[in-house]
Amino acid sequence: MTDIIITKNANHIVRVECSGHTGYGEQGEDIVCAALSSIVQTALLGLLTVAKIKVNFDRNDEEGKLTFSLPQDLNQQKRHDASVILDTMLCGISDLYEGFSDFINLEVI
Repeated sequence: MTDIIITKNANHIVRVECSGHTGYGEQGEDIVCAALSSIVQTALLGLLTVAKIKVNFDRNDEEGKLTFSLPQDLNQQKRHDASVILDTMLCGISDLYEGFSDFINLEVI
């Protein structure tokens, strides 16, 4: 089971925590885990390389953990860019969750 906690502040996503492997398939062949990882990691890459936001992140592939949070001092344009990227990420995660809720636990707080 992969646990995902999305933290919002003032209706903006400010933190993403993912931990665990979905267990849908064998390691290396788990399409649900691969899809979920791709969605979250692409969002992080978008924040870092496209929006040029200095995101604080920690990643441990063995444990299946990825956590990142936005800096608190974002200007209005960076906040907008981050919201577009992270709201799109949440759409992808939510869609995957609908089909595979036995393998993904999603919490938005």
